[in-house]
Amino acid sequence: MLENLSPRRTEQLSAFDRLLTIMDELREQCPWDKKQTIESLRHLTIEETYELSDAIMEKDMGEIKKELGDLMLHLVFYARIASETNSFDVADVLNSICEKLIRRHPHIYGNVKADTEEQVKQNWEQLKLKEGNKSVLGGVPSSLPALVKAMRIQEKARGAGFDWEEKRQVWEKVEEEMSEFKSAFNAEETVNREEAEAEFGDLLFSLVNYARFIDINPETALERTNKKFIKRFHYLESAAREAGKSLQDMTLAEMDVYWEQAKKLG
Repeated sequence: MLENLSPRRTEQLSAFDRLLTIMDELREQCPWDKKQTIESLRHLTIEETYELSDAIMEKDMGEIKKELGDLMLHLVFYARIASETNSFDVADVLNSICEKLIRRHPHIYGNVKADTEEQVKQNWEQLKLKEGNKSVLGGVPSSLPALVKAMRIQEKARGAGFDWEEKRQVWEKVEEEMSEFKSAFNAEETVNREEAEAEFGDLLFSLVNYARFIDINPETALERTNKKFIKRFHYLESAAREAGKSLQDMTLAEMDVYWEQAKKLG
């Protein structure tokens, strides 16, 4: 079978084998690599994931390739550590995901019909329940950032058929939550911080829902705004320094002049 592989697939398999070999050598010979555990690698893996996310946001294919390599190393590292206690090895990991992909795609590897993305998602959630998941929301990691988690919760609920029918209904919910949030800050009453926080959470959740409904990723949208703000603020700081001024000594009106310049630059 292997002799029938294309030259590129052969090169890919060779590269993966090379990584496994290097990982074995490092684990056996390098003091730092020998010391690592699955637990000690966790925070480093999280950092690498965010670095990959940054590279994707910047559309930097060179950096994406680099960060994918870093993550691949971590995956191989975890499997190597687990193999030392006979828990599993990289072959078990790869075969497990292959089997799951085949099982979760009966419209490709079986007789189930699914012509649309929505049908695929619904089949996916139904299969997960048959496999033992007690809830369609069970697959949402509890440690996800709240904004990402909100969208994943809503996507999974939609996969189970629990969703609004029309975009208009979702926007009406946004307006309803905005009104309730404003009411929590009625100037004639003492602000109940706990109630206000709850209403703000409801408002954010409804905005995430609307973004999902119009095919906007709220995490991506907010991160682009973050980057835009940072870029403009850096311009403000730089322009102020060039003018011999300190932001702490400037009025908002003075800073706004530079801010408007920054906006024109993009």
